[in-house]
Amino acid sequence: MPLSVPADPYPWPLLADVPVERCAVVVVDMQIDFCDPRGYIGQMGYDLAPLRAPIEPTRRVLEAARKAGMKVIHTRQGYRPDMADMPAWRAERFRRAGVPVGEAGPMGRILVRHEEGWQIISELAPDPGEPVIDKTACGAFTGTDMSEVLRRMEVECLAFCGNTIDVCVHTSLREANDRGFQCLLLADCCGAVDPGLHAWSVESIKVEGGVFGSVADSDTFVEALSGASR
Repeated sequence: MPLSVPADPYPWPLLADVPVERCAVVVVDMQIDFCDPRGYIGQMGYDLAPLRAPIEPTRRVLEAARKAGMKVIHTRQGYRPDMADMPAWRAERFRRAGVPVGEAGPMGRILVRHEEGWQIISELAPDPGEPVIDKTACGAFTGTDMSEVLRRMEVECLAFCGNTIDVCVHTSLREANDRGFQCLLLADCCGAVDPGLHAWSVESIKVEGGVFGSVADSDTFVEALSGASR
């Protein structure tokens, strides 16, 4: 069944004949390290309320997407236990920021794969069979098999949720846009450590008539999916 989500500055998908089965929700880095005060961002002293605010709207989006037969993909940020995939300059940046990634924290080693903080939060846990893309870069396509996974799933259009909107979400969406995917940002399903960064990220998607994609909210998305069926 073709899908059309009202969005700004144009509906998603822009082409009117794309079925819901060729669309996917991408949930970016909704991990304990980004949502728990004991995790990476909490240890830096940021208020986590804006990063937890997307949890409930994203949960509703996933429920509606799964019911409609839309695909769901998750990403997860983290480094190898031996830290061999961490550039030396990046390790120094983390150290200067006050939270040395790879060192011991309240939930195991910070941002290291298979530690407690690296896990996706239980509220948004992947369903069986939903791909999880593990990455070390901000973008979900850099150094991963994201493109191959999407191709195998025959996906053409991507709706983005997650943390953080100005870093990993924005980078992943722009990477997808460059690869020819029709992109939608679900603004209330994304978090940022600063409201100004959130606002900038949303507006920058829409410049030049939607150069990177369109923007909608969770209520509009769920309503558009309500008539879709498998």
